This record gives sequence, structure tokens and C-alpha cells, in this order.
Amino acid sequence: MAMMSGISNASIPIDVDLNFTDLYMTLEAHRPIKIGIISVLGVMITLGNIAVVMVIASAVSGWSRNSRYFLLSLTGADSAFGLLIMPLNLCVSFMKEYNAGPDPFCHVVAFFNATIYSTCMYTLATISLERYIAVFYPLKYSTVLTRRRALLLIAFSWVFPPILLVPISFPAGIIEVQFSRASLVCNPLYSSNVTYSLSLTCFIFFPCSVIMTFCNLRLWIAAKRQRLKLRRHSWGGGYRPKVALRVLVPVMTVYYTCWTPCMVIMLYNAISGSGVPEWIEFIAVWLPTSNGFLNCIFYFWINHSFRRKFHLVLQRLFLGLCPGSDSDSSCVNSIESSVVPGWNSTNSLHERFSSVSSTCTLLTLMPPQTNMCEPEPA
Repeated sequence: MAMMSGISNASIPIDVDLNFTDLYMTLEAHRPIKIGIISVLGVMITLGNIAVVMVIASAVSGWSRNSRYFLLSLTGADSAFGLLIMPLNLCVSFMKEYNAGPDPFCHVVAFFNATIYSTCMYTLATISLERYIAVFYPLKYSTVLTRRRALLLIAFSWVFPPILLVPISFPAGIIEVQFSRASLVCNPLYSSNVTYSLSLTCFIFFPCSVIMTFCNLRLWIAAKRQRLKLRRHSWGGGYRPKVALRVLVPVMTVYYTCWTPCMVIMLYNAISGSGVPEWIEFIAVWLPTSNGFLNCIFYFWINHSFRRKFHLVLQRLFLGLCPGSDSDSSCVNSIESSVVPGWNSTNSLHERFSSVSSTCTLLTLMPPQTNMCEPEPA
């Protein structure tokens, strides 16, 4: 998001007695460590999202078509962290010397940084909204959130950020951009245009945070009430509400942990024009990127249907269960039927009750006797 790039190049407080050469040597000494951290994070994000794409490229039991669209959009944004954002900024770090004047290439890199981060936040917000509709309005799901509306939401998540952030890409535009040796990122100097900086937070961070908080809080309250209801009726402890509680709390905790420091520092820099110490800036700038890897865990790996499908993909790729002949296609079908029950039985009723990360896994608002989904093992 834009706030990733919102930290000034003057982030490191420089005492009047501190020699510039000593500061430069300190930054250069830390540079290999930072590059190593960024590289490892990039590999983790890329490999995790490649595995996700391998699984959700085709149907996953318990997930609706709309859910897969939203999750593919999230995977695309997360993958861009490792495939685009990190290489571009490392390229600047390796090849560009700091220049106090306008730098066209750095402006382009800063634009891509801000666009990908904003797209990720909008996508997370739309996923929360889709989950909310699927759980609280299951019978109206297919009419409220049609395929066309789902695709329009995804298109908005990818098209609106570049429109909003395009001024960053112009060297002679309304905002300055500099390369920060502390964070190894091309950073818009948001103190050079406070109004634009604050407008970005009003259009990106705060709306997405409000949507995610409202939707996930409502889901968490409903899951907690359902768990108490199951206890009162002695229905076995309420496995699914416990799953919902275990998923929703980490999702929001990780979201605010990854994004809030960057947001706070951006606002601090924009309003005061001052910076923060070197490692605080580095962590705050790159912490949101780690959300691209953690999304793989909380939106995918924690889901039992996803893990079953992933095991099937691994069997196809590495175990050679069905090599060679055309007659062996029945073997693959039999594995799909045994590993992912109901693989080919998706219908309109299933579409209504399916949601991101499986509505049945995240939250079931019906008592066990009327639950459409059979219990999943932990």
C-alpha cells in the first residue's frame, strides 16, 4: 500500500555532531543483512503463493467459484510482493546511487510499491465482505454476490489504486520520491504533500480496516454465540465455532500487526516531517510484505479442504500414482473422490453456502442436525 512508501529518506535522526561518513558506513555495513532478509522473505512469499495457485487453479471442495476468484486475486497481489516489489527495490539498491533530485526510475518503483500494497488491502477487504455475506445471508448469497459483481469488486481492487496513486509516478508531480538507504526502498516523501498523504489514508487504509474489522468482528461474535449455544444443548462442544474463533482472531491480529506500524510512521512523517531510527523504518516498511506469506497460512493452509487438495496435487506431481496410459485417468478420478469428497457434485445450493476458506470451516450458524457440511477433522 501507499503507506509502505510513506517514510521519508530522512528517517534516521542525525545528531549535529554525527559525521555523514560514519552514518554512510553504518548503513553500508547493515545493507547485506537487510538484503538477506528481503531475499529470504521474497522466496518464502513466492513459493507459498505458487503452491496456493497450484491448488486453487481448479475446484476445491467447499469453496464457491466466487471465493476462488477473490482468493486468486489475493494470491496475485501477494505474489507481486516477491516477483515485482522486492526485485525492483533491490535493483535500485544495487544499481542506483542516491540522488537528491528527481529520479524517474525511483518514481516508477515507488508507484508499483504503493499500487501492489493498496491492491492487497482492497482484496483483503473484499474477501472479508464476501465471507460476511456467505455466512449471514447464505440463501441470498448467489443473488447478492453474483459472478459479475464479484468480478467487478476484484476489478475495482486492481484498477482504483493505480488511478489514485498515479501522481507518484511523475518525477515533476505533486509529491517527491527518494531512495532510502535505511529501508532499501524508493519512498515518496509524504511530508512534501501532506494533503495528498492524508487523502491516501482516507481512501485506502481506513476504509479497508473498517470493512475488515466490522465483518470479522461480526463473524467472531456469531461464532462465540454459536459455541455457547452448542454447549447449552450438549451438541459435542461446537467444533466449527472453535475453528472460527481460532481463524478470525489471528487474521485480524496479523493484519493490524503488519500494517499499523507502517501507517503510523507514514502519518508521523507526513505531519511532522521527521523520521525514525534505521531499523524501525526497515521493519515498518517490510513488515506489510510479510503479510503476503502469512495470508497463505491463514487463508489457505489452515483450511482442511485446501490441505487435502494440496496433498492430491503433490501425489500427481511427485508420487507418480497414475503414470502413462489413458486408462489411468480413472485412477486420478478415484483419488479425487477419496481425497476430496463431492469433488464433482457442485450445485447451486452448494454455491450459496460456500465461502472463502469454506464457510463450513470458518463458521456454521446452523445446529449439527441441519448442517450441510460434515465435520472435518482437525
